[in-house]
Amino acid sequence: MADVAARAGVSGQTVSRVVNSSPRVDAATRQRVERAMAELGYRPHRAARALRTGRTQTLGLLATTLASVGNSRMLQAVAEAAASRGYALTVLTLGGPDGVSAALAQFGEQGVDGVVVLNEATAATESATIPTGLHLVVVDAPPGRAGGSVGIVQSDHRGGARAATTHLLALGHAAVHHLAGPASSFAAAEREAGWRDALADAGVAAPVPLRGDWSAASGHRAIVERMPDAITALFAANDQMALGAMRALAEAGRRVPEDVSVVGFDDVADAADYRPPLTTVRQDFDELGERAVHALIAGIEGESTSVGLVPTRLVERASTMPPRRG
Repeated sequence: MADVAARAGVSGQTVSRVVNSSPRVDAATRQRVERAMAELGYRPHRAARALRTGRTQTLGLLATTLASVGNSRMLQAVAEAAASRGYALTVLTLGGPDGVSAALAQFGEQGVDGVVVLNEATAATESATIPTGLHLVVVDAPPGRAGGSVGIVQSDHRGGARAATTHLLALGHAAVHHLAGPASSFAAAEREAGWRDALADAGVAAPVPLRGDWSAASGHRAIVERMPDAITALFAANDQMALGAMRALAEAGRRVPEDVSVVGFDDVADAADYRPPLTTVRQDFDELGERAVHALIAGIEGESTSVGLVPTRLVERASTMPPRRG
């Protein structure tokens, strides 16, 4: 390490910060130190460093499932952000929101330095027992949960849903129906709130929302079982449910967008290849994962883990148009 410091022209403490992925090193200095490490063939020994620092350079990720597109995208983003800082990643999944305390205890036994908790699992952290010294960053949770060893990073679900609904109203649709996500989901609640905000701003009464579980099958089922009368516009809380809804509409002889305009949320990789290409709200999963890991490492380093709000934006494609007249 002393050789690396001399080659890079920095202090040994700076080299240590780079090795331990501290955010307290500017990009140019980090690159200089990493170049010196490469030139000298320096490789940190993870086990020895853990004995010296009490840290394993390992992060955990906890989710109820990785089957949803959003969670799988977040796993990829968190894994890449962790690797770029020299951290390994351990993943645990739950069959449901129960058992979070046991999962966090397991992470504690494995010696992970901190845990990113995804989406539907975040609600259960309200009552979970957090092992002493284990730092958490929860993705999409009420701001009141932040504090102590818990940080929060959020997407602007409410703002994105408001933009989606406003877009449909601006096209001339007299009403916008909503296919909501699970009642237990913070993200789903925020998207429903944004839908209601836009309708209230326009002086439009909110119809009773339909509800799904994020899957395409649930979107299809919701429309088959409860298709609203005279529906011309639908905002679905995610792209998968929008896909299922569009299939159900087609089976009922309702064309998208000629008869019903449809907007989704997430902008999954295939959204532009739906038939028709889907208007949707884009979440920046890479930025969300980057911020989650940055906040987690900051907490591990004893720094502030303030709430972060990642912007969303509407992506207009061919699944929306003004309603037909007559």
